[in-house]
Amino acid sequence: MKLLFSRNPNPRLAVAVARTLKANVEFEFASPMAPGEVERYRRLNPNLSLPILAGSGNSLWEADAIACRLSRDAHSDFWRTGDDEPEMIRWLSWGKENFVRACDTVHFERGTKQRYGLGPIDQEKIEEGLGQFRIAAAILEAELFKRQWLVGTSVSYADFRMATFLPFNDVAGLPLYDYPSVARWCRQLEEIDAWRDPFKGLDAPELPPIGPA
Repeated sequence: MKLLFSRNPNPRLAVAVARTLKANVEFEFASPMAPGEVERYRRLNPNLSLPILAGSGNSLWEADAIACRLSRDAHSDFWRTGDDEPEMIRWLSWGKENFVRACDTVHFERGTKQRYGLGPIDQEKIEEGLGQFRIAAAILEAELFKRQWLVGTSVSYADFRMATFLPFNDVAGLPLYDYPSVARWCRQLEEIDAWRDPFKGLDAPELPPIGPA
């Protein structure tokens, strides 16, 4: 199988999962929107987005589905099953609709738009995202004050998914350190090699630099 990826947040997440699990996949840097590439990638993912897990005659897209598949293949509890699975699904669902969405809103304005020339920063969107972030981060802070990881006593995919945009906080500038337990959790994630630098040794061109606001 091939894991088609880029350095953007969701593909980065999938690569970090694959390397954490030591998955038996080949990594291939991909650019679905590059000239002449659209039809090739449309057959693999009609959304023309990454990541994509391409196998013999089929493909799987969306980072959560890929994480589930790779964890099952590795016989790992990184994707929790059994009694812990509802708890994990709760954090995946809540995170994507709240904490992750807020991080994405701010990162899109301060990072993505500036990297790819998509227009000036919309300060109202940033303030909206920061407001959502503060609400979600306070909830996360209260939970992480009581526990080291989101599910059980070890890192799981719920932690990786919740933190999808945090490796890009150098440009997003979210006030993580206003929330000590969240900040501690972030530092724990950074101690995991596959999370800290998932692209180590891979052919993975850097993201475009941030342009003028």
